[in-house]
Amino acid sequence: MQAKTWISALRLRTLPLAVSGIAAGSALAAYLGFKNTLITVLCLATAAALQILSNLANDYGDFSRGTDNNQRVGPERALQSGRIRPAAMLRAIWFSAVVAAGLALSVIALAFPAQQWLEAFLFVFLGAAALWAAVNYTMGKNPYGYSGLGDLFVGLFFGLLAVLGTAWLHSLEFQVLALAPALGMAGFSMGVLHMNNMRDQVGDAASGKITLAVRLGMAGGKTYHFFLVFLGLIGWWSLVWIEGLSVSQALIWLGPGTALSLFQLQGAIRNQNYTSFDTWLKVMVLACLCMALGFSGLLAW
Repeated sequence: MQAKTWISALRLRTLPLAVSGIAAGSALAAYLGFKNTLITVLCLATAAALQILSNLANDYGDFSRGTDNNQRVGPERALQSGRIRPAAMLRAIWFSAVVAAGLALSVIALAFPAQQWLEAFLFVFLGAAALWAAVNYTMGKNPYGYSGLGDLFVGLFFGLLAVLGTAWLHSLEFQVLALAPALGMAGFSMGVLHMNNMRDQVGDAASGKITLAVRLGMAGGKTYHFFLVFLGLIGWWSLVWIEGLSVSQALIWLGPGTALSLFQLQGAIRNQNYTSFDTWLKVMVLACLCMALGFSGLLAW
C-alpha cells in the first residue's frame, strides 16, 4: 500500500513532458552527425529525475501553503491525502535532488573533455539552476510559481535548456538549428502548465497562488493558450523550411501531433468550465509527446 502511495506521489504521467525535449535535442544532434546513445540515456534519466523532484517538491510546497485542500480539482496529492507524512516527503525530496545532481554531473563529465572545462562549468551552473527551479516552484520563502513566473521557467528549462542543452552535450558546441525544436518544445510545455493552472484557477486564486491563469481569467487565458500552441507549431515546423526537408514526409511525421494540438486548442477554447480543463491538459501532454517523437522520426527518416 505504501509503495503504491509513493508511486502515485511521483506522478509518473508527467514524465513524457520531461523526456520530450531530450528526445528532440538528441534527434537534432543525430541529424547533424552527433550520435551518442549513452549521452541520450543519461540526459533522459536526468530529465526524469528532475521532473520527479519537481513533483515531490510541488506536493510539499502546495500542501504547506494550504493550496492543496478539499477544494482541489486535480488528482489528490500524497500529503493532502495524509498517506505520506511531511517529514518523509522532505527526505524523498532530498534523495531525489541527490540522484538528479549525480546524474547531471555524470553526463557533464562524460560529455566534455578536460580542455573544455569552461563549457563543463557552464553546464554545472545550468544543472544547479535546474535543481533550484525544480524545488522552488512552490517551496521556499518566495516560490516563483505563486508569482506567475511558472510559465517562464517551464519554457526555459523544458524547452530551451532541454533541447539546446541536449544537442550541445552531444556535439560539444551550441547548435543554432536546435533553436527551432527548442521553441516548439517551449510553446507546448508552457501550454501544458497553463492547462494545469487553468484547471486549478479557482482554488489557486483562493489560496493566493497567483499564476498567469489567475491573472488572465477565462478569456485571457484562452487567448494566451492560443498563442502558446501556435508558437510551438511554428517552432516544430520551421526546421522543415530552414533545411528544405520533404513536406510530404513532414506531414506524415508531424501531422498527427499537429492535428492533436489543434484538436486540443479548439477544445480548450470552447471549454467553459475550469474543472474540465483537466481533460485538455492530458491531450496537451499527449500532443507534446507526439510532436517530439514525430520530429525525431522526421529527422531520422
